[in-house]
Amino acid sequence: MSTLPFTGPKSSQNGDDTVYRVAQLNRAVRSVLEAKWSSVWVAGELSDVTEATSGHVYFTLNDEREPAQVRVVMFRNDARRSKAKLENGSRVKLLGQVSLFTPRGSYQLIARIALPEGLGDLHANFERVRLKLEAEGLLADSRKRALPHLPRVLGVVTSRSGAALHDIIQIANTRCPVRIVVSPCQVQGNDAPASIVRALKLIQQVPLLDVVIVGRGGGASEDLVAFNDERVARAIAACRVPVVSAVGHEVDITIADLVADVRAATPSNAAELTVPERRILHGELRTAHRSLQRAIEVRVGRGRLRLERSSQRLREPRAALARARARLAQLQARLLRAHNQRLQRERARLSKQTELLSRADPRRALAEHRTRWMELHTSLIRLGKPLCQKGRAELARRVSQLDALSPLRSLARGYAIALHEPTGKALLRASDAKAGDLIELRLHEGELRTRVES
Repeated sequence: MSTLPFTGPKSSQNGDDTVYRVAQLNRAVRSVLEAKWSSVWVAGELSDVTEATSGHVYFTLNDEREPAQVRVVMFRNDARRSKAKLENGSRVKLLGQVSLFTPRGSYQLIARIALPEGLGDLHANFERVRLKLEAEGLLADSRKRALPHLPRVLGVVTSRSGAALHDIIQIANTRCPVRIVVSPCQVQGNDAPASIVRALKLIQQVPLLDVVIVGRGGGASEDLVAFNDERVARAIAACRVPVVSAVGHEVDITIADLVADVRAATPSNAAELTVPERRILHGELRTAHRSLQRAIEVRVGRGRLRLERSSQRLREPRAALARARARLAQLQARLLRAHNQRLQRERARLSKQTELLSRADPRRALAEHRTRWMELHTSLIRLGKPLCQKGRAELARRVSQLDALSPLRSLARGYAIALHEPTGKALLRASDAKAGDLIELRLHEGELRTRVES
């Protein structure tokens, strides 16, 4: 099909304006765009990335400085050769052709080359908050709470005018009657995080509140940024009742989803998770009734059986008592015989031990040892006295000899010992000292120091 050049509306010769069909206009605009922007580099952050079954990849390229975006398609072969990861949050530099999708009249970029430019601000902020909360344990599965089986009051924190609220109410009412309390808030924009936190605090003041759904309908990644806010995550974690996060579509993952006790794919799915079906409840009730009835029947049957058995045992109590008495008499006789036999054995063993003990009486042995010791002591004194006298005489003789040889005896008679002080030796000859040497004279009583003159 041919396309018309886009030159603006023209007037016919008779003055009437030319009227284009919509398809003709779109094709004309596409021709102008593809001719003017056949090859252009564009940088931005990816969001809403979707890979079709055909292998083509569709996504949105977002401006990081201003609120602007453009839809992009990358065909299968080009996507396979891409050096950049085509995933949400990636910052890329694309080379492609500007075109227009004629069925919808929306312009788009047909990308041929995708080069990595690093992670974008949205994804970087997501990872920063996620890692911080994960380090504090707020994302741990151990703190996740189970949803109540049959909630009395269901709280909903979302926009009053959004489709999410309508879906939740509609599905909840069709499944089972439950009281729904709505705490409205903003779900998009700069004031959205603070609004969500306030709504969560208010909803917790409702008496008998069992569970809360927090969320909104689908949208672009930048539309869901409020649910990646750290304040919202902490408010969800601090909620006194279990929280179900229902943000966007199933492919959208937010911080609120990670912190919440349960993540729902959509708001409708959140209503299905929190509100049970009336039909299922009726089935559970019937099953429980049948189980209770069977348990009662089994309990009654066992009681009857025990009663019958007890009645049979109690029909002839006198015969049973006579048998018990006879058995008791037999046991008493056996016990008495066994007692007497053991008593006789113990008496015989005691008599034997007493006899053995009397033979080995330590008092008898002690008296014998004491007598023997006295004899030995007397003999030792008798034999040792001459030896001691002889030893004393010998000691006196040796002391006398030693005293005669003692130099102190000579000193007492007026002699002195001269010690050469430089060498410390006793002087035997005058030649052993020279003039000026110090001499120490040791007398009978005291010492003198002198110096050799000549």
